[in-house]
Amino acid sequence: MSKIGFTPITVAQTVKIELTEKSISISGSKGSLSFDLPYFITVSMENDKLMLNRKGDGKRQKSTHGLLRSLINNAVKGVDTGWSKRLEVVGTGYNVKMQGADANFKLGLSHPVIFKAPKGIQLTVEGNNIVIVSGYNKQQVGEVASQIKALKKKDAYKGKGLRYEGERVKLKPGKKAKA
Repeated sequence: MSKIGFTPITVAQTVKIELTEKSISISGSKGSLSFDLPYFITVSMENDKLMLNRKGDGKRQKSTHGLLRSLINNAVKGVDTGWSKRLEVVGTGYNVKMQGADANFKLGLSHPVIFKAPKGIQLTVEGNNIVIVSGYNKQQVGEVASQIKALKKKDAYKGKGLRYEGERVKLKPGKKAKA
């Protein structure tokens, strides 16, 4: 049995939480998020700790209990400190520059690719080949990082393209000489 749902969530002093019977709102210095609660989940606040409890032991109730606890925990951390993902631009002639709030990618195409950051996401560039996607919503940060990565898939033979920082690329061998 998973015990994730019963683990208490520690709330920082800077985070404000508003509880109602059917929803929870979390706000902090970075932004605010809210979640609708199913009828079988109750949330209580005790000494800067959030506790989630469920009314039954059905399979759906158990899985929703753990999921909702993880989502609320990510929201509490996100509105306080934020989330970020780092991407590398790898390849000769490939680079990225900031153009206002947007990122301008040169990826070996006939034209530059301009990526506009959605609301709640900040893009920053280190050097000319590292892109940092940051925001308070973990799901949105991961989704935007995935969209940026999809602009230029990594080449299986040379390793060029966009990838997460630290991601290892297994290169395919090229043509072999006839023996």
